[in-house]
Amino acid sequence: MPVVWGSVPQRNKNFTGRDSLLGELRNRVTSEVTAVLPHALQGLGGVGKTQLAIEYAYRFAGDYQVVWWVPADQVALARSALAALAPRLGLSVTPGRIDDAVADVLDALRRGEPYYHWLLIFDNADQPEMIKEFLPHGTGHVLVTSRNHRWQSMADTVEVDVFSRAESLAFLHRRVPGITAPEADRLAEELGDLPLALEQAGALQAETGMAVADYLELLSQKAVKLLAENPPSDYPVPVAAAWSLSVTRLREQMPFAMELLRRCAFFGPEPISRDLLILGRYVLESPLREALADPIMVSRAMRELGRYALARIDNNRKTLQVHRLIQKLIRDELNATESVQIRNEVHRLLRAADPDDPDDVLKWPAYETLLPHVEPSSVVESTDPDIRRLFNNIASYLYNVGDTRGCLATANKALEVWEAAAGEGVRDRAILIAGRRKADALWSLGEYQDAYEMRRTTMKNMRQVLGENDQETILVTVGHSADLRVRGDFAGARALDEDILVRTRDVLGEDHTVSFIAANNLALDFELTGDYDRARTLDEKTLQDRRDFYGRDDDPNVIFSLNAVARDTRQAGKYRQARSLAEQAYHLYQQVTAQMLPKNHSWVLLQAKDLSVARRLDGDFNDALSLARETHRLYVDNFLSDHPDTLAAAINLGNSLRRVGDLEAAADLIERTVEGYRRVLIADHPYTHASILNLAVIRRQIGRDTGDMSLIEEAKDKLEDALAGLDRTLGSAHHFTLTCQSSLAAAVADLGDAERALELDQAVLPRLTEVLGPEHPHTLMCAANLALDLRAVKLERQADVLASETLARYRQALGAEHTDVLEMAKGNRLDFVFEPSPF
Repeated sequence: MPVVWGSVPQRNKNFTGRDSLLGELRNRVTSEVTAVLPHALQGLGGVGKTQLAIEYAYRFAGDYQVVWWVPADQVALARSALAALAPRLGLSVTPGRIDDAVADVLDALRRGEPYYHWLLIFDNADQPEMIKEFLPHGTGHVLVTSRNHRWQSMADTVEVDVFSRAESLAFLHRRVPGITAPEADRLAEELGDLPLALEQAGALQAETGMAVADYLELLSQKAVKLLAENPPSDYPVPVAAAWSLSVTRLREQMPFAMELLRRCAFFGPEPISRDLLILGRYVLESPLREALADPIMVSRAMRELGRYALARIDNNRKTLQVHRLIQKLIRDELNATESVQIRNEVHRLLRAADPDDPDDVLKWPAYETLLPHVEPSSVVESTDPDIRRLFNNIASYLYNVGDTRGCLATANKALEVWEAAAGEGVRDRAILIAGRRKADALWSLGEYQDAYEMRRTTMKNMRQVLGENDQETILVTVGHSADLRVRGDFAGARALDEDILVRTRDVLGEDHTVSFIAANNLALDFELTGDYDRARTLDEKTLQDRRDFYGRDDDPNVIFSLNAVARDTRQAGKYRQARSLAEQAYHLYQQVTAQMLPKNHSWVLLQAKDLSVARRLDGDFNDALSLARETHRLYVDNFLSDHPDTLAAAINLGNSLRRVGDLEAAADLIERTVEGYRRVLIADHPYTHASILNLAVIRRQIGRDTGDMSLIEEAKDKLEDALAGLDRTLGSAHHFTLTCQSSLAAAVADLGDAERALELDQAVLPRLTEVLGPEHPHTLMCAANLALDLRAVKLERQADVLASETLARYRQALGAEHTDVLEMAKGNRLDFVFEPSPF
């Protein structure tokens, strides 16, 4: 067997014939001419395309290292199946990044690493355009089954027709013990050699002992009736007639099994969990309720459905699966009232299986089971608020597992159907929740302006309809503060989060998970507005609250708060203490990644990036660079290249490269990062201006090392533009603005304008002292540079006094051997750099 074998359906023990088709398919797959193409098994419904693909997988399994089955009639299922292959290929999977997992899988298959020989089967891919992007290229083989002729322009197509007469006879002799050759020939003739119809007929005769003559007489009657009263449109008459006979017998033998089959007709054509059906004992009406509560009755019904080939029973997985043609035949025989009733019952069954908590990773397997059936059963069409909650939960599940586009499509579908049904201007709870989920998806996809508009409108409507204190209103407001941060409105986000934290604690209590999120966001606002002491105080409280709530130090949420405290400590200038806390958080996350989180989870990467910064600021440049390289690589591999967190990791790597003297590489990386911020954020965002500070520092240093004054002049111009932008967006007293002004003073000094440099640093020092405190390294850095300015204008005595006092305090703050302390002692100018915080 292959090393990796995934979700291939059970082999059909009654598979017969098709040797020439299998041989032709194998020759085409292995041919040098067509091996690079997908191979499509194309034909009418019921001719056995899926069975042929299953048999191919089993018969040639030994030639592959990987065989993987992908249900392809829904895009969400195809994405999910491909993403599930990632860990089997040894790829790290980030929760919440399913698109990246799919991309990684396709890339690994293309490269043939770690497995060169692979086979992927896309079953029932009837919309080529929808799954074209998921078809891998490379060293393996792709097999598609479809009824759609459009595959002929995209793949090497193998036409699958009905059985040859010899294959029909061989199948019937195998399936119906004792059948004579003339009887088998007549039966095959009447059924048009259609495999699905032959399977139905063979099962009925094998199980009942019905004579072939009697069967053919009944078949003729059913076919005439079907053609006279209800001519089939998209399925062959032989299937309908054979199905009708089997259903008649099932209805006579066991009415409960027939009722169960009718419900299965409204699920998707994928496997249905038996446990899901058994939930009917809680939500359906009598007599189905009592029958489903009887395990013996349920087992008998399953056995009968399998006996008559009306469903494929998999006892190992405890599932049953009904062919899509059989499902359609069953639905077509029901009147409108019956259809509505049964569809509503299926909705109740699906809702009963809903854990109602898509944010809990432990509940995701349950949603994976529900996903194939939500769209085919038309859950979105329900007007029941409880059923609509299920649909919104599916959207949330897709968002949480990283299928952001699937989440967006689901939310859009909900809004389209529900708003049309509600009428102009009507906004009920389900519609508002779908709007919140759409805004979340847009934000994650980098559509920040659309997310902002959507969330702002949804928040306004929620406040009017649900009230300020509803949990959904609180959640959409928490999301809106992230919109404001992305727009550069740090003060607006802070004011909003201050209000929402008070409300959340009043309504939900201090020990609620949403309250922890609100507190974390407000602390982040304090950090972005330069109030590092308040940020640390709030984060320390949240850390303790989460420890008390989760009861352990190694819960991912607790470690997340520990890292927030470490970052606050670093921002407050206590580098050694901050590094100690960050190292502790890093160690805890390394333990957790072996059990709960992958190594490229967004929280793990954020913490690793923050630790790299802490190591660098503590003077450990080599270890900081090593971790910065690895973290940046993981961000690039697992996130959008312009994702704010990826850009922050690039800034950190550039700053680390500068510290070890690789200035050209640092300049190139940070220049690309500046452009990234310009693309992904608004043009006047503080992070865009602040990142220019880092680029200017490197350019100035290169200019000094090479004697190229034009680079220093360029750095000065960039710093003047950045300073104007920061002053405009954050104000003149913000930490970012003040450090930019001090960097401008350094560039001016290098250009020989000592008077202006002195003026700039003299203006900055008292304000930095007020904002950060007299012992903060940035305050001391500015004082050290000011001493150089004083010396440059011949104020030697003042320079000596300031330099002596500053050096003593600098040694106390960072240690006598810290690089910055040693550089100051040598009389060298010190540089400020920007370290972006997460949004």
